Amino acid sequence: MNIQARYKKWQENTLQKSLDKFKERRERFTTSSGLEAPRLSLPGEADAPYPDRLGFPGEYPFTRGVQPTMYRSRFWTMRQYAGFGTAEETNQRYRYLLQNGQTGLSVAFDLPTQIGYDADDPIAHGEVGKVGVSISSVHDMEVLFKNIPLESVSTSMTINAPAGVLLAMYIAVAKRQGADVSKLRGTIQNDILKEYVARGTYIFPPAPSMRLITDIFSFCEKEVPNWNTISISGYHMREAGSTAVQEVAFTLANGIAYVEAALKAGLNVDEFAGQLSFFFNAHNNFLEEVAKFRAARRLWARIMRERFKAQKPASWQLRFHTQTAGSTLTAQQPENNVVRVTVQALSAVLGGTQSLHTNSMDEALWLPTEKAVRVALRTQQILAYESGVADSVDPLAGSYLIEYFTDEIEKGAQEYISKIDDLGGALQATEQGYMQSEIQNAAYAAQQAIEKKEQIVVGVNQFQVEEDLTLERLKVDPVIEASARERLRKLREARDQKLVEELLDKLKSAARRTENLMPLFIECVENDLTLGEICNALRSVWGEYVAQGF
Repeated sequence: MNIQARYKKWQENTLQKSLDKFKERRERFTTSSGLEAPRLSLPGEADAPYPDRLGFPGEYPFTRGVQPTMYRSRFWTMRQYAGFGTAEETNQRYRYLLQNGQTGLSVAFDLPTQIGYDADDPIAHGEVGKVGVSISSVHDMEVLFKNIPLESVSTSMTINAPAGVLLAMYIAVAKRQGADVSKLRGTIQNDILKEYVARGTYIFPPAPSMRLITDIFSFCEKEVPNWNTISISGYHMREAGSTAVQEVAFTLANGIAYVEAALKAGLNVDEFAGQLSFFFNAHNNFLEEVAKFRAARRLWARIMRERFKAQKPASWQLRFHTQTAGSTLTAQQPENNVVRVTVQALSAVLGGTQSLHTNSMDEALWLPTEKAVRVALRTQQILAYESGVADSVDPLAGSYLIEYFTDEIEKGAQEYISKIDDLGGALQATEQGYMQSEIQNAAYAAQQAIEKKEQIVVGVNQFQVEEDLTLERLKVDPVIEASARERLRKLREARDQKLVEELLDKLKSAARRTENLMPLFIECVENDLTLGEICNALRSVWGEYVAQGF
């Protein structure tokens, strides 16, 4: 069957079904000269090897996107990763962003929260609210989303080791709002393997950590079917210094490990695979980044269909969130970061992202101000509404260079995945320090290139200027830590302490067995057990992970 015949079949089947469900934003998409932007561009050769390598949008192997019409029907979800200080302050920032056109929330938690400690724990001293919002109890979570109806907003939470507990708090708040839990939409990062490799906010050893992840898979498949149960993340590995090929390879290798763990736990691949999502970095090399997203999508489709024998097309789809590259932002001439972020965001859009966060110009200096986050959000809105790049599906497809990069990134990533398989899988490769070593070597090579001026960073190693920074600065008031401690003191005085002790004993017993812990997490937080108390109970049973030196 030649391309035109396949195209007609795609129009009659896949495309029409999508249009029946999601109408396009306009009847005609045109340029300023009146030229009509085609829905989909195709190569001219009738017998080109197009279908197997690229295919059609919304169809295997999804090189050209997971939706038949992509942004012609609906733009990507525009998120701004935000969280600082108290739940009250962060709630104000969320409402400000929603009022300015943001279409999804993205929660940043402070370090104590990320590693399962309450704000009044001695280890949290000096860190409460500093790099994210402080959440110790369901009451904090309730304040965080005050006057924000959770049934009608998509929420992403960057939380890993204690992801199940924070999700339980979110569900508890939704129930208090009267929301239908089955209609909640969002994502928890819940990706512990990359914590061992590149980020470090782990708590428990690998085995119980993987159990928590598969418990969430199983629970959400039944109770919260529209929730993305994991965001398998290459972003942090890229921030640590990996190459684009390594980012794809190590992310998908971790994805393979999660699928294998879920299968081992008795789950059916087609029951949970549609709730998997991914998280990638958008870096500076524009064309390589566009190709990276396309290669990742095609490679994952083949892994799921051929390796895991998934039957549903939704199980083959790699759906992903993108964040622009924080590691590329400079404290020197910070206004230049607006340009960097625009280029990176454009690569994500042309690469077919489902969700996007754009970094603020001042993030290399301090927490973003309202003006800075507004400019970052407006960057996305200008790309969506003014640039025309969202008017056609996968507009760079067929470019000799884009297709070359796509093929080469896929080939290089597959070679890494095969090596990781030979080492016994992602977890074993991590324990042996393989991925960490590869990332460190890549980071060192990149830094050497900058120091030798083989790679120019504008304003850093060339085109420097004498400057006085005049940007507005956001500061976190140290008083918030004392107020958080006082709130926790009052909470502990007011609750039923006998019930607390009973639930903690129940939690410890359940941790020693194999039942799903999510319902118990929800029961605990609804009865005012704190994040730290729940995590400490699990620590007492499972212990803590200690990183090995390599």
